[in-house]
Amino acid sequence: MSTTAETLRPAPGLPQVTLRIGAESRATGTATHEHVNPATGRVDALVPLAGPEEIDEAVRAAHAAFAVWRTTPAGTRAKALLKLAQLVEDNTARFAALATADNGIAQGTAHATVAAAVEWIRYYGGWADKLPLGRITSAVGAGGSFGHTLRQPYGVIGAIITWNAPLMSLAMKVPAALAAGNTVLVKPSELTPFTAMLFADLVREAGIPDGVFNVVTGGASAGAALVEHPLVKKVSFTGGPDTARKIAASCARTFKPVLLELGGKSANLVFADADLDAAAMHATFMAFGIMSGQACALPTRLLVQDSVHDEFVAKVGAIAASFKVGNPLEADTICGPVINQEAIERIEAMVARAREQGARLVTGGARLDGDLADGFYYPPTVLADVDPASEIAQKEVFGPVLAVMRFSDEDEAVALANGTEYGLSGYIWTSDARRSIRLVEALETGEVVVNGAPNAVAERPFGGIGHSGNGNEGGLEGLEEFFWTKSVAYGNG
Repeated sequence: MSTTAETLRPAPGLPQVTLRIGAESRATGTATHEHVNPATGRVDALVPLAGPEEIDEAVRAAHAAFAVWRTTPAGTRAKALLKLAQLVEDNTARFAALATADNGIAQGTAHATVAAAVEWIRYYGGWADKLPLGRITSAVGAGGSFGHTLRQPYGVIGAIITWNAPLMSLAMKVPAALAAGNTVLVKPSELTPFTAMLFADLVREAGIPDGVFNVVTGGASAGAALVEHPLVKKVSFTGGPDTARKIAASCARTFKPVLLELGGKSANLVFADADLDAAAMHATFMAFGIMSGQACALPTRLLVQDSVHDEFVAKVGAIAASFKVGNPLEADTICGPVINQEAIERIEAMVARAREQGARLVTGGARLDGDLADGFYYPPTVLADVDPASEIAQKEVFGPVLAVMRFSDEDEAVALANGTEYGLSGYIWTSDARRSIRLVEALETGEVVVNGAPNAVAERPFGGIGHSGNGNEGGLEGLEEFFWTKSVAYGNG
């Protein structure tokens, strides 16, 4: 794509993207990336990309800051994080606008995402001066010792976040790491660079010292340099399994710990005794109305009991068809664009193959044209009669596509739900409390929510098993990811 000097200036309202290394803000790197607005298909900014040299400088800045931050009084860290939460909340409108510029997220979802991010920051700010530092393991006795444990921060945390929800990824990683006394180097996706710029500004305004939080955009070489750097003591990654395998293999060479928050193909089990209207609205909005289906924990497989299957699919199809797809800045838009042309082509190909394999198209199924032709718009798409073994039922689409299957009883529902390599989230709709208890135990996922409860909230651990990753973000478990435990003993001598 060719550009001129004029087109490379950030569009009005967008921050200039820079590398934030210690106290410095650099407008250039070793290469550049043209940011394309998903809603218009046009270049709106030039993004500097760090190479190994800039990564090294940023890691060393974070390492130098660690000596100060780890000894900063816990109350001071707590105060700074709580101030950061307030600053993010005060800048809700700016973050929502940047989210739309980054990846085309609709404004309703963008505002809700900011509110959720504020809760995550505030939650870990509240933990910062109440950290579970250790436990007593033994008392002094004849020939014995006094023993205890110490929870200690790792040092520099390398955080690599994906493009679909940059503010949430920052909020799920950075506050917990900082509360525990670590410093952080974040590599956001070059596809969505703007949110991290405002976040970095507010980190400084909150009083967090330079070098404690650093931001460098970059491609694969920058990510590899970050993961391999000897001063990076732990890696926290959100993204896809293919990249995760490379990161895990790299970390394995030096036994570096790694937290992996990966994808999902989450099942939503709807039983005949459920509140079908509530379940249909929840299933449809969760599949399409949150980031146009571009999120890891969404219920993208809909499993419906035989006796209500046809009725329920009709409800879901009607709701999906009613969702407005369009300009994400318009208040009544439910679904904005997907991230780029590559995503459109992947989604189109997967839907076409599903139909060739016998799936029935209920609604959607073709890229939108007309006034939306220049952007990357794909409508909410419902596929029924999906073969549970087919690609569309097994692979993450990461787009507005819902695969519907039927089941007869609990055993079949559980077998279908557990029948993928993923294990991130699970959803259940039933009025039978005993059934929900049985199913919560049976589903092989890191999280299960029942009858419309919210998912991925700050106070509960969030993480997966299998191809959905390992480790947790959220809750006390998410804080403990950023400590290592030291055993200590004192003798009688």
